[in-house]
Amino acid sequence: MKTSIPTLSALPAPAQSAFTRLGQRLRAHRVQRAWTLAEMAERLMCSPTTLRALEAGKPGTSVGILLHALWLFGETESLDTVAPAPAGLAAHRRVRRPTGQTAPGVIGENERDF
Repeated sequence: MKTSIPTLSALPAPAQSAFTRLGQRLRAHRVQRAWTLAEMAERLMCSPTTLRALEAGKPGTSVGILLHALWLFGETESLDTVAPAPAGLAAHRRVRRPTGQTAPGVIGENERDF
């Protein structure tokens, strides 16, 4: 009987597609180096089944295994382009809000109904 985690099975199609493409790229790196699944799994210190899941784009695969695989391929710098910080935060300074504006998601005193 197949079990799945509800939050992962409800993953939006574009996100699942991105996982699949990432898995295909990882497999291409492995094949380019002529490493078998067993050899790569040994390098990652995981089972071949886990590596197959990673290459298949399964979203439940450990992010640690993914990062280790990227490190093996010399691709950890590529993570710097993932979700870049807003310009104000990237400069290591706080982003200021205009005076009188509350932070997003904060309920003001005049909005409370209790």
